[in-house]
Amino acid sequence: MPAPRYKWYVVGMLWWICFFNYADRQAIFSVFPLLEKEFGLTLEQLGWLGSSFGLVYGLCAPFAGRVVDRVRRKSAILGGLQAWSAICMATALSRGFGLLLFFRAAEGLGETFYFPASMSLMSDYHGKATRSRALGLHQTSVYIGTIAGGFFAGLIGQHYGWRWSFIIFGGLGILLGLALNKWLIEPRREVAAAHLPASGFLNPTALLLMAAFLCANFVALVLLSWMPSFLYEKFNLSLAASGLTATIFVQLASMAGSPLGGWLADSLRRKMPGGRMLVQAIGLICGAPFVVLCGWTRSVTLLIVALTAWGLFKGMYDANIFASIFDVIRPEARGKAAGLMNMVGWLGGGAAPLAVGYVATRTSLSTAIMLAASVYVLGSLLLGVAVIRTQNKAPMPV
Repeated sequence: MPAPRYKWYVVGMLWWICFFNYADRQAIFSVFPLLEKEFGLTLEQLGWLGSSFGLVYGLCAPFAGRVVDRVRRKSAILGGLQAWSAICMATALSRGFGLLLFFRAAEGLGETFYFPASMSLMSDYHGKATRSRALGLHQTSVYIGTIAGGFFAGLIGQHYGWRWSFIIFGGLGILLGLALNKWLIEPRREVAAAHLPASGFLNPTALLLMAAFLCANFVALVLLSWMPSFLYEKFNLSLAASGLTATIFVQLASMAGSPLGGWLADSLRRKMPGGRMLVQAIGLICGAPFVVLCGWTRSVTLLIVALTAWGLFKGMYDANIFASIFDVIRPEARGKAAGLMNMVGWLGGGAAPLAVGYVATRTSLSTAIMLAASVYVLGSLLLGVAVIRTQNKAPMPV
């Protein structure tokens, strides 16, 4: 029987796996100029390299979730880590666009098993009292991994060539998997609470949470995908400065907001069944004005303030993405629920860059970004309805 504090060691072990999950997927964007030069790639081909991961990741997520509910989560997590790390290393063997595209898509398949398995496993270690804090702390690895993957891949590629970026990241992931095989313990699956649905997981409250996630991810992809171009064109920053400004303030603020959102959600969950969802709704409705400010302002300083504030509230929402839905579905369906959430977020929210491009050509990029705030407001309303439904149907927590 693991010691009581082992549940926090689990968060730490999974934190490092998730770090490489995001570092590996982010690395390729930093070496786009090197790939373009070596292989003579067009912008369309680079776009396919960027999209292929997300398409495979999203389409395979429901399948991965179903598998996770039927196998040991530890095996899915560590097996996925070894698989995507090996694929990451194999990317260095590419001698043309075809293999690059294949390995990029294959990495999406390997990584799609991680979140359904890790969210389910952590939720069996962390009950209602600490679940949001645990998942919020784990979420910080997403932000740090994204920054580290982009920075170190560019640094390694600049000095040693793009192939070494993939060899190093993939090799470290394989070593991590071998080390954690001894220390990560599969927990017993939690028994469902009496008030939860007797079967399935697509109840109305869960669907509301998934729809809200689509809205939140839509806005996130609007700002994260278009902000570098926005800074470059509107404020005449260099490409390097645009890329750094568009990401670092948001990611660092989200890294602070995620643990804060987890702590606040756990506190409210002790007082009301929909406490986690209420924190998410607060995160979206408070973030909406700063999305408007991002598109409206003509000051770089004010834009940085807006991005930082948006990142903070984004982190509060992110901390409870899976913790909230796990409050309204049975434990044996957590993998399926997490997989479907990922599919909704990556395929539905993935339409955001295209939608903004369509609106921007008819108005302006500033207007398109400001309009995205309305999607945040819609998401907060959906979460409000979910809170009301949960309050009316679930017993008060003990």
